[in-house]
Amino acid sequence: MRQNLVSFIVGFIFAIGLGISGMTQPQKVVGFLDLFGNWDPSLVFVMIGAILIHLVVYKLFSKRPSPLLSEKWHLPTKKEVTPSLVVGSALFGIGWALAGYCPGPALVSLSSGSIDVAVFVVSMLLGMIIFKITDKKIGFNR
Repeated sequence: MRQNLVSFIVGFIFAIGLGISGMTQPQKVVGFLDLFGNWDPSLVFVMIGAILIHLVVYKLFSKRPSPLLSEKWHLPTKKEVTPSLVVGSALFGIGWALAGYCPGPALVSLSSGSIDVAVFVVSMLLGMIIFKITDKKIGFNR
């Protein structure tokens, strides 16, 4: 129960940050990605702020033997760059550039009631389902 409450609070704070920073506005994100056109550098400051906060908090908490709400740290163990990682990253970036949304801001933007956002989220979920089905048959992650 306590972990769910903390997760909700952290997610809520994250959603507020996405809204305040403009990450829920596709035109702002596309403007940031348009390096050779009408480039909008404002999201660089969002990234710098997030990275700085992460570095400070990580330094403070990584010295603990375990996280606050778990018995052990759950850190990634794989370090190799695989073809599926590269292709997946490229697809994610292309989708982000074309739509102006990545999953977190899209979910936050659902509250706007925009049909475009709803279509994006439904398409994203369908893509996840299709991947889950095809991954079992093709075995991308093996």
